[in-house]
Amino acid sequence: MSAQLINGTELSRQLRAEVAQRAAKLTALGKQPGLAVILVGTDPASQVYVRNKVKACEDNGLYSVMEKYDADMSEQELLARIDALNKDPKIHGILVQLPLPAHINAHRVIEAIAPEKDVDGFHISNAGLLMTGQPLFRPCTPYGVMKMLESIDYPVRGAHAVIVGASNIVGKPQAMLLLQAGATVTICNSKTRDLGHHTRQADILVVATGKRNLVTADMIKPGAVVIDVGMNRDDNGKLCGDVDFAHAREVAGYITPVPGGVGPMTITMLLVNTIEAAERA
Repeated sequence: MSAQLINGTELSRQLRAEVAQRAAKLTALGKQPGLAVILVGTDPASQVYVRNKVKACEDNGLYSVMEKYDADMSEQELLARIDALNKDPKIHGILVQLPLPAHINAHRVIEAIAPEKDVDGFHISNAGLLMTGQPLFRPCTPYGVMKMLESIDYPVRGAHAVIVGASNIVGKPQAMLLLQAGATVTICNSKTRDLGHHTRQADILVVATGKRNLVTADMIKPGAVVIDVGMNRDDNGKLCGDVDFAHAREVAGYITPVPGGVGPMTITMLLVNTIEAAERA
């Protein structure tokens, strides 16, 4: 048996076409959706992510502003810039690319973004709304994962979902979204004792630890849906995930590739959140 691939690139293309239509409607009413992306410093990976986000906006009818600042920018200067964007009616979403330089408190920066413009869904008020089942914005990667499960018409209600990774960006919000969809959820991490004992019980397995090949084929329940959120490099410098894809695909029922799986969905759901913010405004 070889698992069916969940093609994030193709699903993203479909969702972005819908985004473009919604953006065009708003623009015709004189309310073009706008996203501001702030990059502090010269981290190479962050530069690529920011460039991809801005291009996705431009390709799908959104107004985008990319602001780059030197790594020695002060925290106060950054907070002042966010305050100005909070007050700018042309901007509906604000994204500060992480990680920030060590001298800037990332939590303080995220909390400075107006909750109604926090399209990443990281603000404490948005995290609280998600926790209580009334999300204003769903964090982009977990939101993308839910869309992928929807795309294969997987019956989430009643399924046992196991999440490996408990970050505020992926693991915890993913658990909340799966709980809301009716799944029974187990949260593990890379240090969980006998991790395979838990992962072998998963109908839906979401892995997001940043540890290459952490999950091997013998840790997967036959026929399970495996969602690999990891983004690593192998010994040859090629992108790979947290799951041993070559062997896992012989056991799983569905699996996401890396690259071409969850990655494209994350940016797409950022566009969706920005459209939603503009429609509310």
